Amino acid sequence: MAERLTRVPGVVGVMLGGSRARGEHRPGSDWDLGVYYRGALDLDALRTLAGPGVDVAAPGGWGPWVNGGAWLRVEGTAVDWILRDLDRVGQVWEQCREGRYEIGVQAGHPLGFWSPCYAGEVALGQVLADPTGELADLRRRTADYPEPLRDALTAAAWEAEFLVEGAAKGAARGDALYVSLCLSRAVGVLVQALFAADRRWCLNEKGALAVAEALPGAPADFGRRVRGLLGAPGTTAEELTTTVAQARTLIAQAREGL
Repeated sequence: MAERLTRVPGVVGVMLGGSRARGEHRPGSDWDLGVYYRGALDLDALRTLAGPGVDVAAPGGWGPWVNGGAWLRVEGTAVDWILRDLDRVGQVWEQCREGRYEIGVQAGHPLGFWSPCYAGEVALGQVLADPTGELADLRRRTADYPEPLRDALTAAAWEAEFLVEGAAKGAARGDALYVSLCLSRAVGVLVQALFAADRRWCLNEKGALAVAEALPGAPADFGRRVRGLLGAPGTTAEELTTTVAQARTLIAQAREGL
């Protein structure tokens, strides 16, 4: 399939991504194919290859960051095509090298889409079809985590403390939604910082806590404490205030370890 995809005008190469590329998959895990393209993409050719009844979303069809693609069933197995603009991926990589990144709103990413994911997908993926050699070259260059990006993401952990202070005000009003959102994002920011401190690419929120809690910089019982905070923050002002106080302690300890 990867080789056939590279015959589509506009497609530069194909990588295997997701849990299967990292060897963390389960028997029923999807096969994620990153379809890297440049310029105009022949959508009609993609739709012909996908087969009848498969909707192929054009670039931008799934949002600003997860460009588009298709969900297929191949002999009963889920195969996802995920479009990636290779030039944009290259630009994001250069920004990462300079310690710059973006966080964009994207469906399916409740804590936002962190732009270094683009580089991380290449670094952790497996090249399946690469006629020009561009993907292999980019994969080689992304193998080393950029120190400026590490510094930027660990420094950005200050936001977690800012969020917990906002959560305290919401807790006093009994605003469970606001408290939950603040604490979730605070944990997400910390997880990104912990990954970066260990020079590890964080691709999305799925499974990130399970990895982060085992990293050297994580506070003792980080995962258990986070699950306790987010699993049952409380319903009354008193309960929410207690949860926020526990979160404040955890965040302070996490920042000390960065």
